[in-house]
Amino acid sequence: MTTRLSPGDPAPDFTLEAAGGASVSLADLRDRRTILYFYPAASTPGCTTQACDFRDSLAALGAAGFHVVGISPDGLTALDRFAEEEHLTFPLASDPGSAVATSYGAYGEKSLYGKTVTGIIRSTVVVGTDGRVEFAQYNVKATGHVARLRRALGVDDA
Repeated sequence: MTTRLSPGDPAPDFTLEAAGGASVSLADLRDRRTILYFYPAASTPGCTTQACDFRDSLAALGAAGFHVVGISPDGLTALDRFAEEEHLTFPLASDPGSAVATSYGAYGEKSLYGKTVTGIIRSTVVVGTDGRVEFAQYNVKATGHVARLRRALGVDDA
């Protein structure tokens, strides 16, 4: 059973390698609220839709004080390619053993095409500047998720 986070819970700290040779750490993002979104695999249709929706909303989210970080089990080569092909300018972090996803409740059993499998559960967690969870959604649909998230966070459509 995967333990999911709820508003008010302390967000697990992490440091991960990211596309472009950088690293990303929750501690380094505390100057703004941070949207962590967990996705199964770079360059797949749903994950591409979701990443491009975040890319297209990045200016509005940034203006509202949010960082965006995508986290997947993909290796750095796949993340570099994904970022380049889709013109993604926010960090894409590599969580190859899914330890960070697990700590955020974004890894476990899920239904895929009618079968129960274990893997990344498409999820979004918003962490406040105090290091606590402000918002958490699990089993989100890729299409339309960013628009629904913007509404939930009070970010006006630009």
